[in-house]
Amino acid sequence: MCPQERVSLKQISLEIVTDFVKQSEIELQSTHDRLCYPIIERICKKMSIGIKFAGIKVDDDVIIDGHHRYLASLLVGITLDRHPSNKTSATKISNWKTVDFVEEDWDTEDEILILNKKDADYNDMTIEELNELLK
Repeated sequence: MCPQERVSLKQISLEIVTDFVKQSEIELQSTHDRLCYPIIERICKKMSIGIKFAGIKVDDDVIIDGHHRYLASLLVGITLDRHPSNKTSATKISNWKTVDFVEEDWDTEDEILILNKKDADYNDMTIEELNELLK
């Protein structure tokens, strides 16, 4: 699958994500060697129904903040804004093809509720409206 192909909500799976990363030339470099598949899945679902997200932070072609959003945006064919940031001496580049996508959810239910509220606010809607769209 090439980066320009959109992934429909029904198609998203851990296998699709890992295949996409292995088969694609991804423009921006990662600084993470592990990412959380359930987070990517949630963001893909939201993006696919039109929920907007804040931009990612980059230094040249290196992602500083926003790895999950960036990858989800590639999967669903959405362009995110990029905001300048700075690498630190501790910044280490990871090859996308070796990133480990873990199935364990890094967010608790309470954290997911907080993120959903933030997403609703960012999109100028109520949490109830967002929840209805996510059904």
